[in-house]
Amino acid sequence: MGLSRRDMLKLGAFGAAAVALPLERAASAKSATDRIAASKLPKPYTVPFAVPPVLEPVRKDATTDFYSVTMRPGQAEILPGYQTEVWGYDGIAPGPTVRATRGRPIVMRQINGLPARHPVLGFDAWTSVHLHGSASLPQYDGYASDITSPGQYKDYRYPNNQNARTLWYHDHGVHHTAENAYLGLAAMYVLTDPLEQSLPIPHGRYDVPLVMRDAMFSSTGALIFDDNSHSGVYGDVILVNGRPWPAMKVERRKYRFRILNAAISRGFRWALSTGDDFVVIGTDGGLMRAPQRTRELRHGMAERYEVIIDFSKYKIGERVLLKNLGVKNSRDFETTFDVMAFDVAAEPTSLEGNAIPDVLNPDAAAMDLSPAPGIKTRKFEFVRKNGQWTINGITWQDVIDSGYELVWADPGLGDTEIWEFKNTSGGWFHPVHIHLVDFQVLDRNGNPPFAYERGPKDVVYVGENETVRVITTFGPNLGRYMIHCHNLVHEDHDMMAQFRVGPPGAGPDPRLAAPALLLPAPPL
Repeated sequence: MGLSRRDMLKLGAFGAAAVALPLERAASAKSATDRIAASKLPKPYTVPFAVPPVLEPVRKDATTDFYSVTMRPGQAEILPGYQTEVWGYDGIAPGPTVRATRGRPIVMRQINGLPARHPVLGFDAWTSVHLHGSASLPQYDGYASDITSPGQYKDYRYPNNQNARTLWYHDHGVHHTAENAYLGLAAMYVLTDPLEQSLPIPHGRYDVPLVMRDAMFSSTGALIFDDNSHSGVYGDVILVNGRPWPAMKVERRKYRFRILNAAISRGFRWALSTGDDFVVIGTDGGLMRAPQRTRELRHGMAERYEVIIDFSKYKIGERVLLKNLGVKNSRDFETTFDVMAFDVAAEPTSLEGNAIPDVLNPDAAAMDLSPAPGIKTRKFEFVRKNGQWTINGITWQDVIDSGYELVWADPGLGDTEIWEFKNTSGGWFHPVHIHLVDFQVLDRNGNPPFAYERGPKDVVYVGENETVRVITTFGPNLGRYMIHCHNLVHEDHDMMAQFRVGPPGAGPDPRLAAPALLLPAPPL
């Protein structure tokens, strides 16, 4: 992918001011009067970089690790000098990172310690926790209508039987996912396996999570939520691991970054200020077969990319900026082209795990699939209709009205199918997420996917006026799962459907097989 002259201007130190774009500070009439003054925002690259804490298990037995997390309000100093209320896992945003090992299951108790209603936005604070990227059973998948209300808890069981990958857990409560996630209910979950650990790629302190999102703040430091008539939530402050435009000190060696787009509605297009390449080694479903180089990387909401940046080519004292070149139909501000800085500060203290092998993961099963004759193709059209976001003209409310039986597709266990996603809108893109499975992106409008998409995926960016085809094999579980747009405002209003693996009645009921229970909870 080539960088245009406009993109090159954005990479420069004064790029945002130099580009003639329609940049506005006023998000909408209702939020503009209370918005924090630009002079009160920290200057980019003045806040130190940090990573979320790692969650420790409350106990372990011979086969399983047990965790407990409480969803509750907390106070955070996101903008220097201001206190912001967040709703977070254990009261922090992003929440604590979980580190899991393939073959060792986890039981994660999620306690809803939130107020009954949000004091400003006024919605009922039910939740549903989705471990995004996990082949969980239906009752532990974070099914949107499988809710946990304040004063209740639920024990989620995660098998961790997939290839190493970058997952994340986030709220999925029906009709309020966007608000809950915007307030902070999102966190990373890293699954490792022996193959991934054996590769000479960066590990340990050189394997760094980057949870990316945008936000908007009031004059008192409170988060402003405005969904712009149910079209999207856009902020003028870019947060990396909860910190605005941070600066990270790096050594002169290779680093691996696990980049999660945890924004509600903003797509990103990453580039380095030097114009150098990223080396992409992993996608949503884990390591790619072979690394791919790119100078820019388009990143939709909920997608994860693992990239390696080589800082050995820079001198001590140099600063390399991660920039956002922007995507169509994300609302840009003067401040949203800046992301974070890498300050080259020292020679490497270790050169272990400082290579990029030509072969990463030859066993990514989704990448073995091909569109052979006879494979069933299903079509899904993503359209805004009468103020509602629909898939093939119907919505999640239709699922509710059917007693949760209506399905858009009913593949059999082990069936391979091609799903075609069509977006006829010129005004929005849709990052489409299929629960349960990894898939391979076949093509975009008949053209090959980007090289950096040639790995197992569970979210695909369906751009304006694009038709994207993916191929997958359904399993390993029977039951009902969701497919939806991961612009969470679109999902809430009401661009979410479900499919069923197996015949009617197959698999555990996602709402009734393991319902939330009243507190107090017994010991894990």
